[in-house]
Amino acid sequence: MSGRAAGLRWGTRTFLTLALVVCAGVVTAALVALAVGPPLFHQHLLELGGSVGAAQMDHVEQAFIDAGSASLGVGLAVALLLATALAWLETRRLSRPLNALTTASAQLEAGDLAARVPRDTTPEFDAVAVAFNDMAERLHSTEESRRRLLGDVAHELRTPLATLSAELEAVIDDVLPWDAASQDVLIHQVERLRLIAQDLDDVSRAEEGRFTLDRREVATEELIAPVVAAAAGRFEAKGVQLRSIIDDGPVWADPQRVGQILSNLLDNALRHTPAGGNVTVTAHRDRTAVIVTVTDTGDGLSADQLQHVFERFYRADAARARDAGGSGIGLTIARSLALAHDGSLTASSTGPGNGSTFTLVLPAPQTRAS
Repeated sequence: MSGRAAGLRWGTRTFLTLALVVCAGVVTAALVALAVGPPLFHQHLLELGGSVGAAQMDHVEQAFIDAGSASLGVGLAVALLLATALAWLETRRLSRPLNALTTASAQLEAGDLAARVPRDTTPEFDAVAVAFNDMAERLHSTEESRRRLLGDVAHELRTPLATLSAELEAVIDDVLPWDAASQDVLIHQVERLRLIAQDLDDVSRAEEGRFTLDRREVATEELIAPVVAAAAGRFEAKGVQLRSIIDDGPVWADPQRVGQILSNLLDNALRHTPAGGNVTVTAHRDRTAVIVTVTDTGDGLSADQLQHVFERFYRADAARARDAGGSGIGLTIARSLALAHDGSLTASSTGPGNGSTFTLVLPAPQTRAS
C-alpha cells in the first residue's frame, strides 16, 4: 500500500472515530434529557397543588415534551453537524503532515535519500519533521560517504593492479626480462596493495572504536625519538631536513599507536615538503596535556583544504600524493587514534605555499581517565 493510501485510510478511520464519539454524545444527551426532563417537570407541576387541573396538567406536560423534543432535536442536530464538520477539518489538518511523513518514509525506504518532510505549523509535528529530516540528512551523508569510499578504494587499487598486470604481461611476452628490476616493481606494487588494505582495516577499526589501546605512562622522548629516527633516512634521501625539539616529560599513551600517528604525520609532511625544506617535531607539556606538533615548510593548506584534510582519501594535491604512494587515509587514521586516546589532532596553515602544522594533544598522566 502506498504512503498516501495509508494516510487516507488513517484519516478516514480518525474521522469516523471522531464522528462516532460525537454521535454517542448526541444520543446520550437526548436520552438523558428525555429521561430526566419530563419527570422533573411533572414534579414541579405537582408542587403547584390544586391550581392546575388534571386535564391542564396533561396538556402542559405534553406541550413541554413536544417543545423540549423539538428544540432539543434541532439543537442536537446542529451540534452534530458542527461537531462533524470540525472533526473533518481537524482530521484533514492532522492528515496533511502525517501523509507527508508517510510519503517521505516510503520514498526513503525505496532509496530516495533526498526525501524530506515539509515543516508544519503545529509544534509537535514540526518537531517530528525536523527529526525525520535530520535522520534523512545523516543517511544521505552516510550513503554519499559510502559511494565515495567505494570509488576511492577502486581508484586506489586500480593503479597498482594495472602496474602489476602490465609488468606481468610484459615479462610473459618476453618484452621485459625477468630480472631484479622487474621483481622490484612487482614487490613494490604488492607492498602498496598490502598497505592500502592495512590502512583500510585500520581506519575502519579506528572509526568504529575497535582499537584496543595499551596505554601506560611513558616518557615523551621515548615516544617520539624512535619515530623520528626511523624516518630520518627517507627525509635525507629527499633532501628535507628533519629535526626534533622535545621537552621531555611523561605522557599517558599507547606507544605503538602514538608511533603510528607520528609516522603518518611525518609521511604526510615529507610528501608535501620539497627538497631543501624543513620539518620540525616539537613536544612540550602544559598543565593538563602533552602537545606534539609537526611543522613543515611545504605546500601549505587553504581554508577549504583545512576543512577536509582529515577526511578519508582526501588529497590537497591528488596527483602528487598518489604518485608518492600515499593511501589517502593516513591522516584519518591518525585523528581517529588521537581521539581514542582522549586527545585531539588538528591542522593549521596560513595558506598555500606557507607550510602547515599538525598539533597532537595527548593527556598527561594525572589527567587520564580513571
